[in-house]
Amino acid sequence: MGSSHWSTDAYHARKAYNMAAGRSDFGYTDDVLSSVPRAEWRVHETLDPKGVTLRESRDSDAHPESLAISVLFDVTGSMGRVPRVLQAKLPSLFGLLLRKGYVEHPQILFGGIGDATCDRAPLQVGQFESGNELEEDLGNILLEGGGGGQVTESYELAMYFMARHTAMDCLDKRGRKGYLFLIGDEKAYGKVKAREVREVIGDDLSEDIPFPRILAELRHRFEVYFIMPSGSSHFTNDAVRSFWDERLGQNVIHLDDLGAVSETIAVTIGLSEEAIDLEEGLSDLADAGSDAGDVVGRALAPLAGPRGSIVRSTGLPGTRVTAPGTDRL
Repeated sequence: MGSSHWSTDAYHARKAYNMAAGRSDFGYTDDVLSSVPRAEWRVHETLDPKGVTLRESRDSDAHPESLAISVLFDVTGSMGRVPRVLQAKLPSLFGLLLRKGYVEHPQILFGGIGDATCDRAPLQVGQFESGNELEEDLGNILLEGGGGGQVTESYELAMYFMARHTAMDCLDKRGRKGYLFLIGDEKAYGKVKAREVREVIGDDLSEDIPFPRILAELRHRFEVYFIMPSGSSHFTNDAVRSFWDERLGQNVIHLDDLGAVSETIAVTIGLSEEAIDLEEGLSDLADAGSDAGDVVGRALAPLAGPRGSIVRSTGLPGTRVTAPGTDRL
């Protein structure tokens, strides 16, 4: 996957076509809501993780040095706005990554996270794509709007899939971790449950996996960020904030405006790739006509050192180091 190229013109043409046809950009959700009884709701076949061996980010003639970027978002309750915002901001995301030179060959995967204890679509995972196929993956995501009513969702199940069912040439060939952005407003469950893995993904685990273990496994492969946007149900919930702060430290991004999520992702990657410092990233936003600079600056200030470089944890309690670029294994 991921051998095509992004076209803003094709994006706008598709959007105009959907508008003229009276369809939203999320046609699968529209179809399910209008014609399928809730008990029969299912993940779209192109996003179903059941039986998937690998989602692959591979080099090609068109993209000889691919970089894997994953964006998985909570689609329960109020968080259902996230994919709509991401869809609307795809040109901004690609524009910053490509035109500003942050990444030469990004390959982006989108996915949705629900609650495996009660939802019909607890995990949805697209392909790594370099072009407008991303719109199809977003359009096929089921915006279920469920959740179990508690302050937990199945982020750990998504982490398990990304840790064990992805293959990335950036890592395998060049020792460069991919990027994983989780967007949500609740805590993960305390363990990856073997039963849920069998039902949702199809792997036959012999035992549950504690959350710290799967997170550590994931972080060997990805630079992991958790974005908490304002306007979500639990943005100000201290227990949720503490849960992620204790596990990801400065890689938890508290975002005052959900509308700035694509810009925040792009600038975060630009910082980590040493393409920019924070001041330059905010200047790039202004050049691109974005008014998200203040929001992005506040959100990413904890990530940046005195000169705008990424401040990374050493993995030891109470220690941090300022280190340029993406971590190497």
